Amino acid sequence: MQKRILGGSGLEVSALGLGCMGLSFGYGPAADKSKAIELIQKAFQLGVTFFDTAEVYGPYTNEELLGEALAPFRDEVVIATKFGFKNASTSEGLDSRPETIRAVAEASLTRLKTDRIDLFYQHRVDPNVPIEEVAGTVKELIAEGKVKHFGLSEAGAGSIRKAHAVQPIAALQSEYSLWWREPEKEIIPLLEELGIGFVPFSPLGKGFLTGRIDENTRFDTTDFRNTVPRFSEENRKANQTLVNLLGSIASKQNASPAQISLAWLLAQKPWIVPIPGTTKLHRLEENLAAATISLTKNELTEIQAALNQIEIHGHRYPAQSQKMVGG
Repeated sequence: MQKRILGGSGLEVSALGLGCMGLSFGYGPAADKSKAIELIQKAFQLGVTFFDTAEVYGPYTNEELLGEALAPFRDEVVIATKFGFKNASTSEGLDSRPETIRAVAEASLTRLKTDRIDLFYQHRVDPNVPIEEVAGTVKELIAEGKVKHFGLSEAGAGSIRKAHAVQPIAALQSEYSLWWREPEKEIIPLLEELGIGFVPFSPLGKGFLTGRIDENTRFDTTDFRNTVPRFSEENRKANQTLVNLLGSIASKQNASPAQISLAWLLAQKPWIVPIPGTTKLHRLEENLAAATISLTKNELTEIQAALNQIEIHGHRYPAQSQKMVGG
């Protein structure tokens, strides 16, 4: 597995990380603990050194899982986690007060069985707390050795600039994929200007870009995709055009649509590090093999031309979740 540096921070990670949320939260019932640990450790054996979690995933259980799984090789990996929700609950709203950030840091350190958090993200921008105050609090935690690097998630350009002026941001984590390219307009140029790495979550479109989801797919009742407009039966059917494009390119490369989706992201900038997630070992191996695929200039041009002709149907978040984006 090749390594990449997240922006100007000097934080070196594997070219592909592992998003661990789905092992405990969001996509139906939590995975069996022993199998989840096996998957995390297999990812490490395959070269992954970058693992992403948050206190709200579970809540708490995902951090505990990661702490146990990574304990044997803690010093060889980079662990990212997040703060920013009241009582680790998205339904209770945002809370990035300094005292909350400090309390979350201490609790996360315990659950992760570690003495430092390598990358500490604000999960969502809190409009009630100045971003400079948030950055200043994390700066203090860095000075104390409890945190190594500062990150933001789903933040807008204004917040990124203000926070970065107080404490340099190592990485922004936001959604970015072949079916959500909004960051290309303003965010990616800003990150390049400031020397900030980009960590795309949902790089496979919450599973849609794998080609294994269509209008007939039924999700578990606890799967959050049931609330996502883009995953309505009508929109899934309409968006198959993009999947068909990926399938045609994948067949030429002897690859899968998922691998082409990840290879496309890796080709955009050398400081982009996607974090696909999965609960299945064979899908993990498939995803990580994307790091060995190089798309030609002609293939990238072909994809770009096709994307310009494809209309993506449906919003990526329900209204309430969308309100927390940006700022």
